[in-house]
Order: sequence, then C-alpha cells, then structure tokens
Amino acid sequence: MKSLHTTARVAAVIGAVGSVALTLYAGRSNNLPFLMVLMAGWVFAPFFGFALASKFSARWSPAARTALDVVIVVMAAAALGIYARDALQPPPRRAVVYVLVPIVSWLFLLGIAAAGFASRRRDSPPPVER
Repeated sequence: MKSLHTTARVAAVIGAVGSVALTLYAGRSNNLPFLMVLMAGWVFAPFFGFALASKFSARWSPAARTALDVVIVVMAAAALGIYARDALQPPPRRAVVYVLVPIVSWLFLLGIAAAGFASRRRDSPPPVER
C-alpha cells in the first residue's frame, strides 16, 4: 500500500504541473492574463484537494485510502490526456474541457472523502462518557 501511496503522490505532482502547463499553453494567445491565472488555479485545485484529502486520510479505513490513491492516479492520467489532446491539436480550443475536468475530479474526490470520513466514524471507538 505504501508504494501505491507514493505513486499517487508522484502522479499528483506530475498531473498538477502538467495540467497547469498545458492550460497555459492552450491559452497562450489569450489577451486576458488574469483569466489564464484563474483557469490555471481552477485546473490545479483538484490536485490540491488530493493533498488535503491525503493529509486527513490517515484515520480512514485502508480501503478508503486505497480508493483515494487509485482515483488520483487515474485522475492525473486522464486530465493530462484530455488537456494534451486539446492543447496540442490545431484550433479551435474548447474552454469547456478546462472547466469540466476539474468538476468531475472534485466529484470523485468528494465521494472518496465522504466514504473515508464515514469509514473513520464506523471504525473509531465510541466516545468515553465521563
């Protein structure tokens, strides 16, 4: 399980850097730099969400932690593939890709996080009454 977690962390870093780079490359002819900063932040956000979920996952069940790691590896690979296909093809580029991929990624991460927090409550000992 440790190697999967390490793989997930590496995939998250590569996915985050690659996704932001491809977003900026796709928008290189855009005359609105503030919009490009916002889009890069939006594309980066799910990877930051993984980092937060990874911090809190220590008390989750092993199955929930494994699911989180698998989702981030798949999410990073899928995001890079989708962004590369859009950014490297001839125009026109579609902004919808850069909006929808983070939304779908967040939905998966939130589902895993909810399952993880639920598994933590089930596995935790009941509070001691004083």
